[in-house]
Amino acid sequence: MYRAVTWLALRRGIDPGDAPALATLVLDARIAVGDARGNAIEPTAVLIDGEDATPHLRDDDVEANVSLVSRVPEVRGALVVVQRRLAEEGNVVMAGRDIGTVVLPHADLKIYLDASREVRARRRALQMREAGLQPDFDALVTELARRDGIDSTRETSPLTAAPGAVIIETDELTIAEVVQRILNLAA
Repeated sequence: MYRAVTWLALRRGIDPGDAPALATLVLDARIAVGDARGNAIEPTAVLIDGEDATPHLRDDDVEANVSLVSRVPEVRGALVVVQRRLAEEGNVVMAGRDIGTVVLPHADLKIYLDASREVRARRRALQMREAGLQPDFDALVTELARRDGIDSTRETSPLTAAPGAVIIETDELTIAEVVQRILNLAA
């Protein structure tokens, strides 16, 4: 959702550092989330103001600006409302940097997946290659470091493991092994 708001802001010429303009944008935006119908990179589709932002969620300009947009308290507040509304619809698996700490602090199961920056960059590069793109590994590592720094030091909802969350270090695990550990925890 933060990426969709970032994409919309950039598309409308709003400076990612203009907090008041971003607040107005997100409060006026209509956001809907649904199944992306088998998309290999994004399993969830995000529509914003009736437009499917999903194909643009990993665009370089979105990637470079999402942490700037997501640190705006009004943006976070508006999206938390949408995320909580989604959770009210029934059982849900939700991923994000503040789901267990802010959005759903009373969730039955909170999992904090962790991996080194290099492993995350390798995984992202693989996703990008599978989508026919040619990623720059060093640029991915640099961008992850920048984003982690912004997200872990922002005033509103800083990136941190939630109290009571099960931390799973995934550097040496396959996707199947991560999934199995989570299924074991949910059983």
